[in-house]
Amino acid sequence: MNDWRIYRGVGQPHDGVRRLPEPPPWRDFTRAQDGAPAGSQDPSGARRLGVRRRRAENYAPRPAEVDAVNAALYLRRPLLVTGNPGTGKSTLAYAVAHELKLGRVLRWPIVSRTTLQDGLYRYDAIGRLQDVQLERARGAAGDGSGGSDRGDPGDADGGDRGADAADRAPGIGAYIRLGPLGTALLPSELPRVLLIDELDKSDLDLPNDLLNVLEEGEFAIPELERVADRRPVVEVLSHDSGRVAVHGGRIACTNFPLIVLTSNGERDFPAPLLRRCVQLELEPPGEEQLTAMVEAHLGEEGVAAGQDLIGRFLDREPGEVMAADQLLNALFLTQHTPHAERLTRERIADLLMQRLDRSR
Repeated sequence: MNDWRIYRGVGQPHDGVRRLPEPPPWRDFTRAQDGAPAGSQDPSGARRLGVRRRRAENYAPRPAEVDAVNAALYLRRPLLVTGNPGTGKSTLAYAVAHELKLGRVLRWPIVSRTTLQDGLYRYDAIGRLQDVQLERARGAAGDGSGGSDRGDPGDADGGDRGADAADRAPGIGAYIRLGPLGTALLPSELPRVLLIDELDKSDLDLPNDLLNVLEEGEFAIPELERVADRRPVVEVLSHDSGRVAVHGGRIACTNFPLIVLTSNGERDFPAPLLRRCVQLELEPPGEEQLTAMVEAHLGEEGVAAGQDLIGRFLDREPGEVMAADQLLNALFLTQHTPHAERLTRERIADLLMQRLDRSR
C-alpha cells in the first residue's frame, strides 16, 4: 500500500497494525542480538550500541572521555557524567562493559522517591511472616506438608509448633533480594559495571546517603547479622544472577565496580560526593560521532539517506538542546515511509526533532 499510515482516524476497526515494520533497533525488546540465545546478552546494551554492537566498535570517543573512564578504573572511583539529554551519558557505561567484557550492565534508574535501601537490598518481611503462618496453619491441621530445612527455628515465636512452622518455611534468604548497587558490590573476579541513571532526579538525601557505601565498598544486612551466629552463610537473591552467598550478614566488594552516575545538570551535588568521583562533562556529539551512531543503528544506507537531517541536527543554533535519539527517530521513520509525500516526511521530521529547551 502507498499509504504509510496505520492509524487513519476513521473510526472503523481494521487489521492495519499487522503492516507495522520491525521496530527500530533501539526499541526492539524481544530479539537476542548477534544470534545469541535470549538472556545471554544484555538487551539494553544491544539497543544502545546497535544491532551488531557497531556503535561500540565504530564510536570514536573524545580523548577526555577515554581519560576519565581510565581514571575511574585505576582509582576505583565512581564516574560522574553530566551533559544535555541525548549526549550518550548512559551509553558510555554500555560501551565500556562491551569493550572490557565485563558482562551485563547493572542499571539503577533514579526517581524522586528512590532511597539508598532500594539500591542495596529489599527484605520481604510480610511475605516471610505469611509463609510461616501458612505452615503453622498446616501443622495445626495435621497436614504434614512442607519439609524445607532451611528455616530459622529461633526466629519464630509460639513454642515448638511455631519453631516447626519456621523450619518448614523457606529460609530468610528467600525473602532478601539485592538491588543493583548491592549486587555490584558482591565479591567478583572482575568489576561489575553499574549505571546509576539520572541521579539529579533524586531527593536531597540520596547523594549524601551514597557517600559511605561508595567510600567503603561494603554494607551490612541487619536481618542477616542478627542470625549470623546460627547461620553464618545465607543464600539470598541477587539482582541479576540467581542466588549468592552472604557471609556474616555483610557484603564487601573485592573489585570495586565501575559506577557511572549520570546527571542532566538539573541540580548541584554536594562537595563530598564530587570529591569521591571522577567528573566528566559530555559535549553534544560531533559529525564523526553522530555518523557512527546512525551507522551503528541504521547502517550505511541510513547515513546516506539521512544526510539532510544529520546536517540539520548539526547546524542547530548555539545553545539549542536536541537529543541524538530524536534524530534517530526521525531518520528511521522517514526511511520507512518511502511512499509518503516529501511534505509529509518533512512534517514528521519537524514533529520528532523539536527543541528540548523550548519554553512552554
